[in-house]
Amino acid sequence: MSIKTERLGNMLHREISNILMTEVKDKDLNFVTITKVDLSPDLSYAKVYFTTLNEDKEKVKKDINNAKGFIRSLLMKKKIEMRVIPELNFVYDESIDYGNKIENIIEKIHEKDDN
Repeated sequence: MSIKTERLGNMLHREISNILMTEVKDKDLNFVTITKVDLSPDLSYAKVYFTTLNEDKEKVKKDINNAKGFIRSLLMKKKIEMRVIPELNFVYDESIDYGNKIENIIEKIHEKDDN
């Protein structure tokens, strides 16, 4: 990933997070955290990774992908340094769940060692 792509990805990360906090009224999206934005080399496509505290992750994924047009339109209205706002695709970030699973396994191993 080039420095420019990484910088623009970080800027989109910040702007999308701000939009979710201040502009989106859907209650299911109140507890969504953007973890990472990957931009395609031609900057026309962005994969936006998110996590949520909501138990129904599939519903949140559906809701946030339904709101991507609204989020993209708000990004277009902002004075950001991109000629074209990329097409957004929201993907649930499995890495945090995976990390928690590994941490639980390690804790169980330590409990067995203590006994």
